[in-house]
Amino acid sequence: MDRKKKIAAITAVANYIKSEQEAIAFSQSRISHFVPEIKETKEQSPLVMNLWGISGRQQQMQMRSMMQIKALHR
Repeated sequence: MDRKKKIAAITAVANYIKSEQEAIAFSQSRISHFVPEIKETKEQSPLVMNLWGISGRQQQMQMRSMMQIKALHR
């Protein structure tokens, strides 16, 4: 039973990462229609999103807000 839980957890994480990558690819394709190309350079720099960094910052902001709420109620 423990092995099945591990496989399910790994599969869930892999599916989550895949869906995030697909969402980024979709948003990049949508953004490329609105971003004008720079005529001075021949290559357009790719839009790079650091998912781990975004997640870390989001968690830090959430922790700070929870600490502020806790401080106000004392």
